[in-house]
Amino acid sequence: MKQTLVALGAALALFSGPAQAAISQAQTTAGAVQGETVNGIGEFKGIPFAAPPVGDLRWKAPQPVQPWQGVRRTVAFGPACMQGPILAQMGSTAATSEDCLYLDVWTPANAPSDKLPVIAWIYGGGFNSGATSVPMYDGANFAHQGVVFVSLSYRVGPFGFLATPDLSAESGHGSGNYGLLDLVAGLRWVHDNIAQFGGDPAKVTVMGHSAGSMAVSELVASPLAKNLFRGAIAESGADFAPPGTFAGTSQATLAEAEANGQKWLASLGANSLAEARALPAAKVEAAQRAVGAPRFFPPLDGYVLTAPEYALWQRHAYNDVPVLIGTTSDEAAVFGGRRTVTPADFEKQVRDGYGAHADAILAAYSHATDAQATRAAKDLASDTMFHWNMFTWAALQAEHGKAPAYAYWYNRPAAADPDGSGHGSEVPLVFANEDHRAGRPGWTDEDRALSQELQGYWVNFAKTGDPNAPGLPRWPKFQPGKTTVMALGKDNKPIPLPVEWRLKVLDDYYAWRRAGN
Repeated sequence: MKQTLVALGAALALFSGPAQAAISQAQTTAGAVQGETVNGIGEFKGIPFAAPPVGDLRWKAPQPVQPWQGVRRTVAFGPACMQGPILAQMGSTAATSEDCLYLDVWTPANAPSDKLPVIAWIYGGGFNSGATSVPMYDGANFAHQGVVFVSLSYRVGPFGFLATPDLSAESGHGSGNYGLLDLVAGLRWVHDNIAQFGGDPAKVTVMGHSAGSMAVSELVASPLAKNLFRGAIAESGADFAPPGTFAGTSQATLAEAEANGQKWLASLGANSLAEARALPAAKVEAAQRAVGAPRFFPPLDGYVLTAPEYALWQRHAYNDVPVLIGTTSDEAAVFGGRRTVTPADFEKQVRDGYGAHADAILAAYSHATDAQATRAAKDLASDTMFHWNMFTWAALQAEHGKAPAYAYWYNRPAAADPDGSGHGSEVPLVFANEDHRAGRPGWTDEDRALSQELQGYWVNFAKTGDPNAPGLPRWPKFQPGKTTVMALGKDNKPIPLPVEWRLKVLDDYYAWRRAGN
């Protein structure tokens, strides 16, 4: 890595936006906004892109924002969408509210005529938490590389993903994907307004991590997002497993989501939509964390998501754009993956969940001792939640798409996790934002050098649809039948996909599930 620093610095210097002046006031379709200039970057925070989804608008598609007169001051983040206490743990000090459909813009442009590439960021958080105000997601460092950076809010938890039969009947086209509809509305705002901030609406890349990455895959799949972006960056999250209630999937069918949602509302004493919409927001939020409450994820509603993603890619019925996608090597480590699991525990887990494919899966994951079984449980969780979905996406894009796919494998073992890198470990490096929360180790020069390389790849991709540029190790395309990924973290270079042999076993399992078993 050190060998590339001089050349990399020269390459990144070419990406730098204007050093001093930047747009600090802009006219949007709803009215004028006034931001502020910070270190040569125009920052706008808390721009409303839809009407507050409150009262009768709870559990409805986002509606147009009310225009305002004069110039609206936009220098502070809007409220985060309703969620539990995890937001403060991420470092955000924002209040929470149902009135939360705001976005933020960081721009290095001097004038609308600059027409810079745009990144539209989608936060993660399991679809039940997250906010644009998390310090790690500050977009200034991307803006300093000549990119207009937009951070989008969307409803989470039951506010964003509750489905019921009554809600489906009311809409006429299913229910449960209000959070995704928020993101579509945010991208439409970008399309209609970003030119006033010096961005080019024809050069938008949508980017997300974890649940945000899953949302990216769903936007690439959705006909509602057609022509709203030209590229996609997805870090650790996609929905290519078939929907259902079996092991190894997270997406529900609409019928399953409706049944769960109706039962959950009844447990709150709400037997009509009017009663449900009259419930205090705090009560609705707290109830999602009660024992026995369903998990609220985007269901296959038939409207936002018209068919399983695997099927859409097979018949080339999706938004075919260049993709930069990948995972960390030890994703599940941060989800309790270090709890001791015995060989008997692991065998029971697999036999209970994987049916006729249990024997093949047990053979693929060594589990003779407690240490092996603990690692096997963690690896199986990483593979089914993340690795299989991401590299299946890359393979399907390479086979059926016209646009290229670039896939990565982030692996940087440390004392805290000698097995690899946990979920989200690359995100602060991609943003080049050092995490100064208590107990977090300070960055080293090696961290900063790696951060510069990662952000260089991401910025190049946003600019051209290709992560490569002089000064960076060459990143090859993901090719059909040749599962070459870019190893990132240490000794950045192309390598064969390390877990390919395990994913082939899961290929057979998921094909069996898709056949209706």
